Amino acid sequence: MKHVAVIGGGVVGLSTASALLASGFEVSLIERESAVAQGASHANGGQLSYRYVSPLADAGVPLKALGWMCKQDSPQQFRVEFSLQQWSWIARFLVHCTARANRITTDRLLRLGRLSQDTFSAVSMALPAADIALRTPGKLVIYRSPGELAKAAASARNNGEAGSGEVSLLSPSECVTLEPALADAKRLLVGGVFTRNEAVADCQKFCHELLARLNRESNFTLITSSAASSLVLRQNRLVAVQIGQREIAVTDAVIAAGLGSVDLAASVGLRLPIYPIKGYSLSAAIGPSHCAPDISVTDFEQKVLYARIGQQLRIAAMADIVGNDVTVDPRRLNALKRIVRATLPNAGDYANAVAWAGLRPSTPSGAPILGATPISGLWLNVGHGPLGFTFASGSAHILAELIAGRPSPISLDGLSF
Repeated sequence: MKHVAVIGGGVVGLSTASALLASGFEVSLIERESAVAQGASHANGGQLSYRYVSPLADAGVPLKALGWMCKQDSPQQFRVEFSLQQWSWIARFLVHCTARANRITTDRLLRLGRLSQDTFSAVSMALPAADIALRTPGKLVIYRSPGELAKAAASARNNGEAGSGEVSLLSPSECVTLEPALADAKRLLVGGVFTRNEAVADCQKFCHELLARLNRESNFTLITSSAASSLVLRQNRLVAVQIGQREIAVTDAVIAAGLGSVDLAASVGLRLPIYPIKGYSLSAAIGPSHCAPDISVTDFEQKVLYARIGQQLRIAAMADIVGNDVTVDPRRLNALKRIVRATLPNAGDYANAVAWAGLRPSTPSGAPILGATPISGLWLNVGHGPLGFTFASGSAHILAELIAGRPSPISLDGLSF
């Protein structure tokens, strides 16, 4: 029996461990923190957006970013660092800022999204929906600019979704009819795109429930408070994972450690084009007097998403390029609250909302890196950016199939190392 080490205890790593166990392998999950789901999986947006997967890199984004740099309320901020990693990532990002590159990457992510939707459904059936706050209310993307709405409509037509019954183009009045919580924002809108069957859930609770299920398996071992410092090779074959002063002998290892994947891969000479994109979230209680959206809502121009998770409204936003800084910047937090109060003034208890900041491990193109490496027995499941929860189940299924010696269920063109 193969013994596979999965390095990283976020939603991607836990999903990978689950898929590998289901394939009959012995699995050791290695997490540097004392508990799982402490990084980007902790308090993210909670949306499972299988069809709204357009990457950040797109035509016009560099020009927009220049304007955003001068505004405190902007969706993105940039802090210059004298870092080869930062500038190398930005250079590659700019290469992908074309309409053609965006379209190609979006097609690849839609392929992965469809697989992830199917595999998540199978996994979540074994978990109590109420315990992970799982709902399928659909997703409404609202637009403030006629030009951006026209682009979204054209994209839906090109993907064959418009008129399919799965995706609907809505006027401002129709947006409010569908989601009454948007009544105060109607004057700001030019329209929206509604996608049925998109889901929301509590990512951290999903991780904990998944771990509880894994812990009942005899072939599963959880190793916490232990960072994988290096990988041990013999004749270009992985043979062990180094943790402090001890080695864990394995036949295979999957790097799924988010931003920590960069240094670990570098220890065996692999350079991963991954950089942190900082995001913020607010978790606001929903009281009897509040009018919170039931449908998952994304404000396209402001880059703010709203998801009802249990009795809380989760608000996630910002895409700041500021290095490995996880502190909550009060200026950015106040900017987010201003945007939210102007859009959905009575959707939750904003005054007492719990703030969080996290780093999304992002590639320049926006596509994750999945599958084999030049080192035999070493595999990658990294670089999911803001879509880690969305893609975790599909990515895990791909890795389990490959490690079992079977072909990937989808083409990995543009999704591999």
